[in-house]
Formats: sequence, structure tokens, C-alpha cells
Amino acid sequence: MKIPKTADILGIINKIAPISLAEAWDNPGLQIGDPSAEVTQVMVALDPSPDVIDSALKASCQLLVTHHPLIFKPLKSISTTTPLGSSIQKAIKGGLSIVSLHTNYDIASGGLNDLLASKLGLSSVVPLKVTTNCELFKLVVFVPVDHVDKVRSALFDFAETQGNYRDCSFAADGVGTFTPLEGAEPFVGTVGKLATVNEGRLELLIGRGQLPRAVKALLAAHPYEEPAFDIYPLLNEGEKLGLGRIGRLPDSTTLGEYVGQLKKVLSAPVLRYVGDPMARISKVALCSGSGASLLRDAVRAGADLLVTGDVKYHEAREAEDLGLALIDAGHFPTEIIMVDDITERLARALVMAGYTSCNVEGCRTEMDPFRI
Repeated sequence: MKIPKTADILGIINKIAPISLAEAWDNPGLQIGDPSAEVTQVMVALDPSPDVIDSALKASCQLLVTHHPLIFKPLKSISTTTPLGSSIQKAIKGGLSIVSLHTNYDIASGGLNDLLASKLGLSSVVPLKVTTNCELFKLVVFVPVDHVDKVRSALFDFAETQGNYRDCSFAADGVGTFTPLEGAEPFVGTVGKLATVNEGRLELLIGRGQLPRAVKALLAAHPYEEPAFDIYPLLNEGEKLGLGRIGRLPDSTTLGEYVGQLKKVLSAPVLRYVGDPMARISKVALCSGSGASLLRDAVRAGADLLVTGDVKYHEAREAEDLGLALIDAGHFPTEIIMVDDITERLARALVMAGYTSCNVEGCRTEMDPFRI
């Protein structure tokens, strides 16, 4: 029976939301725990609150995956008299590791903001504020023909998608030569004699953030003691990633009608909005959680409306002045949707990796702290 370790699940999470995408002020990743600990039960939640940690321990979980990090800033002390210190102590005593995927998941392709855009009924969705343009490299490696599939499979985990296509590569056959020198332990050939080997030239596109891991995987999968490979920087533009999203509704509607639709879609107890309820809406910007700082970005992008949470009074006034409709859908309703998404994706990835003995469940006890 194949049981994953915390580090294995961290690797899967890093493919869903590469930690390199996180904002500089953020602190995603492993918060507490032993990377080498085995995991058979995982819980996914929005917040690592004391109640959620209790629920995870009660469910005999070894890993809690949350959106918001337990630790945002460096700690000067850990006192068990504080809620944070008590949570840290309880998790460690209970053998519970805690991992978060925060702004890296917000920004990632297919992440929280893309999920929210889908729920809002948007199409032709692009980032609202581009924070990174993936720098692409071509990784070329020469492999004995009967090992090409193994090396290619190892590298697919790090290769760039191209539009709606994944697992993209190119291979061509050729002949490689080398003479092993004294001290070599060749996979093929004899020391001091010229070896001629039928090899495949394998090419894949790799983003800068994934390049070190891709090379490490190449070296682990390649049968040669000293694999021959090349890395070429490319002028091709990679995928643009960033904060928030902007897209179009299939049909224009009024602000008042859209507010009613959104309230149902997000199961929000209340929505606050700014703007004329009869104003026509067709181009919608959004940012899950707290995104009022993107007001001007939404205006520059030609949005009729910005949907976000945690809107302050003066931000609402600024939206009025800018002529931008604004919906404050709340922090919790725009982010709690991550629980089902990560639960499903993590469970699927674990099964695909052969970890069929690890169960993943979403926390069902979380509630919006605000009461209406």
C-alpha cells in the first residue's frame, strides 16, 4: 500500500499553485509539521482556525490544507496563552501538519480567481493585473531510445501547457557517441572505447520557476551517469498570470439583476453594491477576498463592474467617482468555494500518483464570522 508523505502532497500542491507565484508579503507552504510524516487523512479548509484544527484532529487527520496561512509574519515568541500559540501547540501535539496555498492559488491558472470567474458566468477571462509573464526555456535532452518514455513522463510534471493542451513534447531519433574515460561507470559502452548509441532527442517547454525541479527530475530518471542536455532561453511569451480576473458575461444585464444572481450563486446572506441598479453590465472584473485596491485597474481594463470583498467606505466613494459599479460580496463567500475545488483536485492527483490509501475531505463546519 503506497502512502504519501507530507512532502509528496506539498509537491502536488505546488503543481496546482506554484509557490513562486506568491506575493512577496505572503507566507504560503508548510506552516507546521514534519515533511517526512505519512499522511492517510487530509482535511481542506479556508482558515486554520482553532475550531477547524479541532475538527481535523477529531477526524484523525495528519494534514490540514488551508487557503489562509496560520503564520503570516515571523514570530518573536510562541505563547500557548494566545490563540495562535495554542493552535501551534495543539497541532504539534496531535501530529497535524498545516499547509497553506494563498496568493499563489489566487494567481495560478485554474486557481481561486478563475474558479470565481466561472461561478460568475464569465468568458474570455484574463488576469486583471498581470504580476508575472512566465519566462520560457526549451529543455533538450538526449536519451537512449528505450528510456525516452520514462524521462518524458518525469518531465511532463514540469512542462508548460500550450493553450488547452498539456503533456507537449517533441522527439526525434539520432545517434550519440562518447568514449568513457578512466573512473567512469558507463550505462552503455566500455571504458576507453568509442560507444555509438541510438538516442532520442527530447524537447519540452519549461517555465523558469519549474526549471530547477525539471532538471532534478531529468537527472533522476535518466539512465546515464552524465546525461547530455541543453537549456535554451526563448523569446516566446509565456502565460500571463496575475491578481484578479476580468471577463465578459454571455449577455449584458442590469446591475440590479446581476446582484440578485450573484447572491444566489455565492450563497451570500447579503451583498452590498455601489452604482445605479439599472446600469448595464457586460464586462466584469473580480478579485476574491480583499480586492478593492484593484479599482483603478478595473477601470483601466474597461470593466463595468468590480466584484470583490472587504470594501471600505472611502473605496466605495472612489468607485462612485470613477463611475465603476462595485459589489462587495464578502471575503468568506468569494473564497469558501476553494474548499471543494482543492478537495477534488487533491484527491484526484493522489489517486493518479498511486496514493489510493489517502483520503481527502473538505471541512464542513466553517461559517462566515459576520452575522446579518
